[in-house]
Amino acid sequence: MAETGAAMTDNVSTHQAEEDARNEAILIWVNGRVLPKAEAMVSVYDSGFMLGDGVWEGIRLYNGRWSFLDEHVDRLFEAARAIDLDIGRSPDEVVAAVRETQAANGMTTDAHARLMVTRGVKTRPFQHPKLSQSGPTMVIIMEHSRPRLPRPIRLATVPHLRGLPMTQDPKLNSHSKLNCILACIAAEKAGADEALMLDVHGFVNTTNACNFFIVRKGEVWTSTGDYCMNGITRQKVIDLCRANGIPVFERNFSLVDTYSADEAFLTGTFGAQTPVGVIDGRQIGSGRIGPVTERLRSLYRDLVSP
Repeated sequence: MAETGAAMTDNVSTHQAEEDARNEAILIWVNGRVLPKAEAMVSVYDSGFMLGDGVWEGIRLYNGRWSFLDEHVDRLFEAARAIDLDIGRSPDEVVAAVRETQAANGMTTDAHARLMVTRGVKTRPFQHPKLSQSGPTMVIIMEHSRPRLPRPIRLATVPHLRGLPMTQDPKLNSHSKLNCILACIAAEKAGADEALMLDVHGFVNTTNACNFFIVRKGEVWTSTGDYCMNGITRQKVIDLCRANGIPVFERNFSLVDTYSADEAFLTGTFGAQTPVGVIDGRQIGSGRIGPVTERLRSLYRDLVSP
């Protein structure tokens, strides 16, 4: 137990960022009002707080431009329609709210926004969506945020699965993240940073927070996409591979394939491409960022640069 505890003391995260004192004074957009952090609040009766009933997007600011903003907003509206949630604003109005929050905070680069929409405040503290009669609630939290990753991520395979669409569709960026949170807890208790999650057939799928890729003999592999988040950064990496002559495959693959990979990395809006050094105690390749991951990072940087 002592060794496990020691291993956990230097845990890192795919969302680990440099400390920035400016975040204590950020302004937060809440239902059309831009408020100081200490005053930005929602009701305890809000359906997002009570039941995780809502959807969200993470958006990143690079050199004055929100990367793939239209795609993120489109995905937000698709998810809202899937759960029968009326956002109550047009896509253009949502984009305007993001830009208003950015201007209020004077942010120009290295910022991350979390755009959240819930079904709104309930009349009584119970499950039925018809009890949400004064919604929706929309919040934009925007922080100064520069990723800081002192070493490649360590993953541990966990028993928690990315589920079927008829249970909780893993393609939805919903507020209901308990399954992924439990997976992350299990991984940390195993001495890793984050969880590697399998799909319902036992094939390698995603981590609890990001999409997952391996590199084998110059080929980039990722899951079929049937049981993972509909990741925008994931798709950009696949597109970059195809545009730059890097063989890429969306396929089923096993832990055996994963353990013998030359490289592994994660994709997400915050960290872009995050290298993985260890999976289930096994070093992946050199244990450091590999040449294919490094090349994809460079191609992605060019893609998001104005």
